[in-house]
Amino acid sequence: MKPTLSWTKQNSDASKTSRSSMIWAKGKGCPSGTVPIRRITKDDLIRHRDMPPPENVNINDQFVGSNNNSEHIGNYISSPGYKRAIVGTLKDPNTKFGGGRMSASLYNPHVEGKQHSACRLKIQKGSDILQVGWRVDPTLYGDNKTRLFIHMQAGDVHCFNTLCPGFVYVNTEIPLDMSYENYLSQRGVKIWEDTMYINRDLVNGNWWLLMQQNYEQIGFWPQWLFTDLAGFATTVEWGGVVYSPEGVPKPPMGSSFFPIENSSEDAYCKRIAVSNETGYTVEIHTVMTYVDDRFMHKVLFKRLSDQPKPYTYVLYGGPAEAAQL
Repeated sequence: MKPTLSWTKQNSDASKTSRSSMIWAKGKGCPSGTVPIRRITKDDLIRHRDMPPPENVNINDQFVGSNNNSEHIGNYISSPGYKRAIVGTLKDPNTKFGGGRMSASLYNPHVEGKQHSACRLKIQKGSDILQVGWRVDPTLYGDNKTRLFIHMQAGDVHCFNTLCPGFVYVNTEIPLDMSYENYLSQRGVKIWEDTMYINRDLVNGNWWLLMQQNYEQIGFWPQWLFTDLAGFATTVEWGGVVYSPEGVPKPPMGSSFFPIENSSEDAYCKRIAVSNETGYTVEIHTVMTYVDDRFMHKVLFKRLSDQPKPYTYVLYGGPAEAAQL
């Protein structure tokens, strides 16, 4: 089952610290031949009935205005309850992407009730979507911890982690819903991050989830699950998303502050890149940005100096929405 993947297997000189594998008290994973899957309880099933519908998948082909030569303001179809601050590739049905990459800073924005707040890498073609990132979601997880998540949408079917059949889990050490509670960023003090990839197998078309700088193989979504993503993706996105039910103020996003172009202060997705149809890594220079409410959240696409070399950043975030009196 070893995949044929496009990302070059070489370590990077990251300036922040990644700790997605340090979850076992004694440094050991599952026994050989087994994988870590969270046990689903009756309470989990009851909560999952209250999960909101997924975001709408459609993006208009038109762009309204521009900030500069490399950044366009996208025109989305709104999703009830969701607020987003994202950067994405320009919409072109002829584009073929074989995957996406990000190193995301880890935060724990405060959420209550049925709210959630997340950072994500998202790839899409048509109605098929794959996502990976971190998420604070009491409805999904039953707590307010920052946890890893994956999400699949294939036509009308969608689910998180291993709540529906399809994802083939191969890693013995990294659970798909692991908690980052011991490795959360302290704004302006200590920044923790994790690196995540979604990459298409060049031979059989399966979509692989990889993590960390050493390209740890977590598992894959088989090609047969999809219609549109049976081939290549046409859009890739990075950034933040929050959700609240109707009438409930929106929770904070990212670091809970607006970005100020400082990677020690801002929530970010950095080292963002895509792979093309031949498997080569391509840095992103021309992007679309979208924010549902510019008074609540902001997103910036910047190249910042981060020793030992500069990286391209998606800087995003914002405070909680004030309750109406």
